[in-house]
Amino acid sequence: MKEKLKLFFQKRFFKILKEFVWSKFFLINLGIVIFVYLVIIFSTIKYLDYYTNHGEEISVPNLIGKKSSDAKMILEDLGLSYEILDSIYDPKLPNGIVKQQMIEPTSVSKVYVKSNRVVGLRLSKNNELTEMPELVYKHVNFARGVLERRGLKLEAIEFIPTKEANGSVIEQKYNGKTIKGGEKIPIGSKIRLIVGKNEIGYLTDLPNIVGMNYQDALNLLSSRGLASVSTICNDCVTRQDTLSAVVFGQSPEYMPDKTVERSQQIVILINAGASQMDNPIE
Repeated sequence: MKEKLKLFFQKRFFKILKEFVWSKFFLINLGIVIFVYLVIIFSTIKYLDYYTNHGEEISVPNLIGKKSSDAKMILEDLGLSYEILDSIYDPKLPNGIVKQQMIEPTSVSKVYVKSNRVVGLRLSKNNELTEMPELVYKHVNFARGVLERRGLKLEAIEFIPTKEANGSVIEQKYNGKTIKGGEKIPIGSKIRLIVGKNEIGYLTDLPNIVGMNYQDALNLLSSRGLASVSTICNDCVTRQDTLSAVVFGQSPEYMPDKTVERSQQIVILINAGASQMDNPIE
């Protein structure tokens, strides 16, 4: 009996299901679903084609060696964008020359891109910075090696008399001004070192500079190793007054065969506007 009831309900269910499937209501709704599905698929494909520029191919140009401004114009004319990634130090090139590009040229990679693609550029720079080392109280030979390792150049070594720090750096200068360790300066910059030199006990002849032009007198004293010099000029107003002055006195006074230590302080007395004709050497 149970088997007959079960078979009856199964036949009844499939009959109702068949009638429903083939009913006008079901077929209309099924058609609407299929239509909407096809519209969505078609629209998505079209949108992706538009969004991804399907079928568009742009050849990436070779920008190596070109100015950044020229590279920008070339890329914009092709419908591409660019981004400056960073700089590469190259002292042989001016600033702003393309050294590398990301993406590679199509002529090399055989790869084409679509519009609005970003091309990364790395540009040249010829003034890479380095830190100025702290050389004060370091021996001049050691300081010279440190400068070379930092890519800096030794412009000159200027010795000044001192009782202490003999042969050691007293001051370091860049572009005529004192520079502290840690300051950033371009590689290849020239550094002047002021070095102490103990001249006590070293004797030299004392020259007679009375009647000489002031600048010539300084040069003569320097050639004798006398670098500690003070100048007195009561009527000097401008630097030109000093440079054109003539020496009328010196301390210590000149005496034949007189010698002094190189560390000796020399005092020069000058008159502004005087000339060698006004003060002939006797």
